[in-house]
Amino acid sequence: MLNERFLIAGLGNPGKRYRDTRHNLGFMIVDFIARKKRVKFKKHEFFEIARFQLDEKEIVLMKPLTFMNRSGIAVAYGVEANQIVLSNLLVVIDDLSLPFERMRFRAKGSSGGHNGLKSIINYLQSEEFPRLRVGIRPDLEVDDIVEFVLSPFSEEEQKNLDAIIERAADAVFYWISEGIESAMNAFN
Repeated sequence: MLNERFLIAGLGNPGKRYRDTRHNLGFMIVDFIARKKRVKFKKHEFFEIARFQLDEKEIVLMKPLTFMNRSGIAVAYGVEANQIVLSNLLVVIDDLSLPFERMRFRAKGSSGGHNGLKSIINYLQSEEFPRLRVGIRPDLEVDDIVEFVLSPFSEEEQKNLDAIIERAADAVFYWISEGIESAMNAFN
């Protein structure tokens, strides 16, 4: 008997053009989790979804296909269709304000300028949901933010990318089992 259901929404943009870009780090992390749990995503109109069980919990992985700036459409639908309480929704995103390799859980809060989060907050009419922000900020100043987030990771960054994705996946599993407060203490 399953006791709880969790929705892990990794944000990104669909299509080959964006697949390996910094803005798709959320997709990369939920893809890693799906491979680790040996589940496949099934495509729906607004999202791809995969499911697995962990202990007594049902875990729903989601990749919105509505593009980053409209992620709220898919996430709000996923929350409603799967009867997810907002404290069991985790949005996984790239974060330009955090240095590369750093990550930070937040229990709730504003979008911090992230358009995917802004869309989700708008569609859910709430800021009261956890998020895992994974840093992509470079050491040098960026002239064009849009161009930067929509470009692939540098050769140097790619050397550590697999380890970062794995650590973020571990953080997601930790959050599922231990909750947001413990996750913030362990990973922030």
